[in-house]
Parts: sequence; structure tokens; C-alpha cells
Amino acid sequence: MTGGPEPISAHARKGLERELADLRTEREAVAVTLRDGGDQPGDHADQADELERVTELNRLDLRIDEIHGRLAEAATAGAPRTDAVGVGTTVTVRFEDGTRTTVRIGEDAVVLDGTVVTVDSPLGGALLGHRAGDTVSYLTPEGPATAVVLSLGG
Repeated sequence: MTGGPEPISAHARKGLERELADLRTEREAVAVTLRDGGDQPGDHADQADELERVTELNRLDLRIDEIHGRLAEAATAGAPRTDAVGVGTTVTVRFEDGTRTTVRIGEDAVVLDGTVVTVDSPLGGALLGHRAGDTVSYLTPEGPATAVVLSLGG
């Protein structure tokens, strides 16, 4: 990550927008279960349940705010880079054993998707800023590894 506004791919934007819609629906469902007033009598179990729902509502609000912020940042950043690997870039690489794979560089792996390599992963972090033809080195649990960037964008 550059420290400045980071772009996101159209695929990542759609995923965040889908998550945002789901979170809003979930938030509405939780919000309607909260009592209108906090002065209603109830036993400790009722109060504990109420506190759990408030905690869940706060968690949902934080994630909604986080997604709003990320979408706003991406709008400021513009389109993902096409000249070098960045967040949102699709990259084809060749590993030392000759196998080739195409991955997308993502910020996080919220959705289980085998084609997404996060920027925090050893390979994802190593690829950032590189261009086609570059060789990157990174550490795996098995030890040092290298990969050659074959192409960007497909």
C-alpha cells in the first residue's frame, strides 16, 4: 500500500457494495429488536440480551463506516494502475516449478476466493509495484521463493 488513497477493482467495489447492502439489512433486523426505552423492567437475562444486541449494532455500524470510507477513498484514488502491480491488479505469474497462475491483488480476503492474493500475504506484498518481466522474491512457510511477473491485467 502506498499510504495514499488506494484504488480498487470493479470486482472488489461490487463485493464491498454487496457486503454493505447485507450489513444494512442485518443492522435493520437488529435495530428493530432493541427496546424503545431503556427504563422497561426486565430480568438480568433480558438486559444481557439487550446489551448483546447493542454490541452487535455497534459492530455493524463500525463495519458500515469502514466500507463507506474505503469506497470514498477508492473514488478519490481513481482507477487501479495498469503499469505496475497495485491493489485491484490482475497478475499472471510463473513460479520456480514452471506453473503459472493468474491472481487478483486484494486488500483483504473477506470473501473466500482462491484467485485473490491479499497485499498482506507474502506473494501479494512482493508483487506490489512490480511490472511484467520482474522477478519477485518472498518467503513461504517452506522457505524463500521467487516468481516472475508475466503480465498485468489478465
